[in-house]
Amino acid sequence: MTTFIAIYITLLGLTLGSFFNVVGLRVPAGESLVHPPSQCPKCRTRLTGMDLIPVVSYLFSRGKCRHCGTPISPVYPLGEAATGFLFLVMYLRLGLTLEGVTGILLVCLAVIITVSDLRYMLIPDKVLLFFTPLFLVLVPCLAKVSLGAHLLGALCGGGILLLLALFGGMGVGDVKLFALLGWIIGWPNVILAFLIACALGAGVGGILQWSGVIQRKQPVPFGPFLALGALLSFLFGPDIISAYLSFIG
Repeated sequence: MTTFIAIYITLLGLTLGSFFNVVGLRVPAGESLVHPPSQCPKCRTRLTGMDLIPVVSYLFSRGKCRHCGTPISPVYPLGEAATGFLFLVMYLRLGLTLEGVTGILLVCLAVIITVSDLRYMLIPDKVLLFFTPLFLVLVPCLAKVSLGAHLLGALCGGGILLLLALFGGMGVGDVKLFALLGWIIGWPNVILAFLIACALGAGVGGILQWSGVIQRKQPVPFGPFLALGALLSFLFGPDIISAYLSFIG
């Protein structure tokens, strides 16, 4: 039964990941989520079911439109695969619990803002406004740590990035996002998430500069790193913090 549920949740994640790509690309552009139907951005041919199978369609078409041969952005299959994988991880780690549901919603938020930030360097307010009420209701029901810890996480997450934004090193969207993420993961996980995000951002940014993909001082979207840091902290934060304290102790 566990295997069946795991397969179902993974397939659900793959399917929703395809939709999250649409949300992340269309919402910042002010476009409808349903009109026009999915189509090739180059030749405008409407995509059929064969073109929309998560990950599989991309692999079988070798990353190109079947109709005009235009290369398809790898963001699409990566978003689908990441969503399916993270849904599975949340289920295996947390099970069919309220915490597991919260984790899956966190994955949904993370994937959408990652797609949006990578494409537009923008974290849409509409996306944050959609998820915020859900997390405001769910988080107090988890009762893993005190509500004060979650409030402190929100204040600390938003406050740290607000200071950086005042000095021109961060966007307002990142501030709002990390305040919400801080509420979800609480204190002290929010500090761990920030450190992970900074380490990953610096590492990836350095590699991209070294390889010539981006130029020196060219901005790199920070939202995806904040989201990944929050996901890791949500899943493993207490274990990582405990291991660190034991090491330095």
